[in-house]
Amino acid sequence: MHVPDGFIDAPTSAVAGVVAAGAVAVSLRGARRELDERTAPLAGLVAAFIFAVQMLNFPVAAGTSGHLLGGALAAILVGPYTGVLCVSVVLLMQGILFADGGLTALGVNITDMAIVTTVVAYALFRGLVKVLPRTRRSVTFASFVAALVSVPAAALAFTFLYWIGGTTDVAIGKVATAMIGVHVLIGIGEAAITALTVGAVIAVRPDLVHGARGLRQRLKLRVDGELVDAPDTSDSEPAVPAPAAARSRRGLWITGLVTSLVLAGFVSFYASADPDGLEKVAADQGIDRKTEEHASADSPLADYGVEDITDARLSGGLAGVIGVGVTVVAGSAVFWAVRRRRTDDTSPADTDVSA
Repeated sequence: MHVPDGFIDAPTSAVAGVVAAGAVAVSLRGARRELDERTAPLAGLVAAFIFAVQMLNFPVAAGTSGHLLGGALAAILVGPYTGVLCVSVVLLMQGILFADGGLTALGVNITDMAIVTTVVAYALFRGLVKVLPRTRRSVTFASFVAALVSVPAAALAFTFLYWIGGTTDVAIGKVATAMIGVHVLIGIGEAAITALTVGAVIAVRPDLVHGARGLRQRLKLRVDGELVDAPDTSDSEPAVPAPAAARSRRGLWITGLVTSLVLAGFVSFYASADPDGLEKVAADQGIDRKTEEHASADSPLADYGVEDITDARLSGGLAGVIGVGVTVVAGSAVFWAVRRRRTDDTSPADTDVSA
């Protein structure tokens, strides 16, 4: 789904860039309400994990592969505003360092892969969670459905942008049919990865999953023959001691980082080498005839390999490890800055309960 330079004309790319910049600005403000000392480190890890899993192309049809987009996963784990920022950080790192996704098309890619997927997935997820039983299985199921729908939604968004500003004369109906058809299949893989990841985190630390907040059922007491809510003592008597919770968060973060490094540094070598959905459709329909050379084509990490290292396994693995490291550092810096801004914005008057 990474749109290269030359697919979309300059005016449309510029408008998409303005939309993307506005959405990122709104997300920076919204993320202040989502991030705290517990979730800020997790957000940086989510960005790194998405980067790693995006290197794992899986086959979806003859000669076609797909990979995670990550908008649904990020939104459910850390919140929709922070989710937009997570995917945007990944796209920025990929475009600048790895020549993956055009730089003039960065606004198109953020609009398509970060905004559309996150908004569609989280809206559907919240709707499902409201009508389903309040259980962890319901959250996992809702994650699966939301992720599944988000991918063809992104394909439809790309088709719309191409209809407005495509650089080649191709019947838009054929593009839409091909894009949505193959990305429905890719969406199944996206849904499976998202549901498995959300389910795994919920099993360990459900309190850290943004989409699972409020799942805990209030204890019922029978008073005079009627069921009433028991007093909520969670604020005065936390179920998990703070030191133990901190160790648990640290263990989760380390586990997630090691998993990301293994996926990007080792498992990625065995990923499918077939073109992804957009590349396959572009080649089949002829919408790639005016593709431009990437501005970062001479990057030492271009095409997910380290320059001057001839061993393909070592080159790709090292590039993946570097990518995970850079993404987790960049993402964590952004999210800690947002959290600190939230703290700085809290004045004494805001916290003075006697005022």
